[in-house]
Amino acid sequence: MVLGPKKLLQLVKSKKLVENLSDRELKHPEGAGFDLRLGEVYKIKGSAFLGETHRKTAETKLVAKYINSSDGRHGKGYHQSIKIKPGKFYLVKTIESVNMPANLTASITPRSTTYRSGLFIRTGNVPPGYCGGLIFGLKNEGPVTCEIEMGARFVHIQFSEVKGGGSMYRGQWQGGRVTARKKEKQV
Repeated sequence: MVLGPKKLLQLVKSKKLVENLSDRELKHPEGAGFDLRLGEVYKIKGSAFLGETHRKTAETKLVAKYINSSDGRHGKGYHQSIKIKPGKFYLVKTIESVNMPANLTASITPRSTTYRSGLFIRTGNVPPGYCGGLIFGLKNEGPVTCEIEMGARFVHIQFSEVKGGGSMYRGQWQGGRVTARKKEKQV
């Protein structure tokens, strides 16, 4: 069963289910979940290895980061928006982070304005027990350059109950890290 905003807001207050939600989502969430905002954008480079027991992800370089404009400071080299040319692929991270209890899982879907602009987002499931930021793939598969502001709502998260017992996340991506620094043995 998908949880509605009233129940989700209770869990945000009591369990910190989602941290760093915008005022809009805290006061007037839409649909049956929350819209999440673009926080960081990374280029990937080098090579990757996905083996049976070991893995090594590609190297990343931070190219854009959300900076809270109310504090009046801007980080060197960071942008308030990013232009994504056709064919370009990035890893993106949300401003928000989650703290998933044992009885919930979450699904991420792109907001329709992303694909209406040519942007396709590669998302996954958020398992019980995962805590941290959310990282996805983003690619411009359209014919035009798309500019997206840092902090823009770009995905929607819905939470569902896990019936019959689930397993807690025990993977190496706990905490929301973007890449592995070296080849790692899988747990």
